[in-house]
Amino acid sequence: MFGDLYDYLYHQSPTGGIPLKGTGIVVALMLIVSHVWALKNSAKTQAFLKAFPRAYHWGAILLTIDMLWSVFALANMDMGEFFDKRRLFIMITIGGYVAVLMYVKEFLAVRALGALMLLVASPVLTAAFLQPQTSRLLLPILAYVWIIAGMYFIGMPFLMRDGVDWLIAKPQRWNLAVWSGIAYGAVLLAAAILFY
Repeated sequence: MFGDLYDYLYHQSPTGGIPLKGTGIVVALMLIVSHVWALKNSAKTQAFLKAFPRAYHWGAILLTIDMLWSVFALANMDMGEFFDKRRLFIMITIGGYVAVLMYVKEFLAVRALGALMLLVASPVLTAAFLQPQTSRLLLPILAYVWIIAGMYFIGMPFLMRDGVDWLIAKPQRWNLAVWSGIAYGAVLLAAAILFY
């Protein structure tokens, strides 16, 4: 069952995998819904974003998701000549998860979010890979933004705290960010429905 899910997410099956159209619609709706919610609940969203970087419980939840996803990927991926090391890599991943929970409590939520962004980007990129539509590039552009931001969040998590402070310092910046997310989601949704 998990092998079939892995093949579906990462296009390892000869019959294909996660479809471009479905991926585009899901990602677009997530962008639109989350940004509309942020627009309608600005004060609550800003308070959450301001508290998030040092919220250890969110870090533990997101890191657990990261660990489960990583173990799932390691258990099912083709490891080539390292196939006999699969169990070792899984044990290192679980051990690293426990060690990070215990000893890397500073900005854990931001680091775990960064890791999740890297994990989520892969199926999105896979869905758009070698597709003929030019509008498919909307998905890889977004995925690479997640990848770059995710790497910065892992390596320099204080940048999220500083970025949130900068973003909410002026209402114009907040509104521009929220409306940009809604607009990008709307364009992606239209492309997914019409062209994918």
